[in-house]
Amino acid sequence: MNSRNKRVGVRFNETEYAHLKRQAEKSGLSMEALIRLLVMGVNVKPIPPEELNRILYQLSSIGNNINQITRLANSTKSVSQSDITEVKTLLFQIMQRVKSI
Repeated sequence: MNSRNKRVGVRFNETEYAHLKRQAEKSGLSMEALIRLLVMGVNVKPIPPEELNRILYQLSSIGNNINQITRLANSTKSVSQSDITEVKTLLFQIMQRVKSI
């Protein structure tokens, strides 16, 4: 079992403390957890924006649409222009969202 029974006291000036607090908030970690990870050499990344989940959902939907169109094209040997237009529209929308992040 990994028990944390060693304690280290560290003092920060206002600027250092504010920076540590901002980094912890950006990463979604407590300041203590952030310091532990940094000491272990982990590259801590900020939490992805909520918009990313919507983009991933849209990408999944686009992938499903492309698979359906591909199956249809393989079985009928043709694809309608409306299907192609729909995929282009969805791809354009997702690119706009990605650029906005």
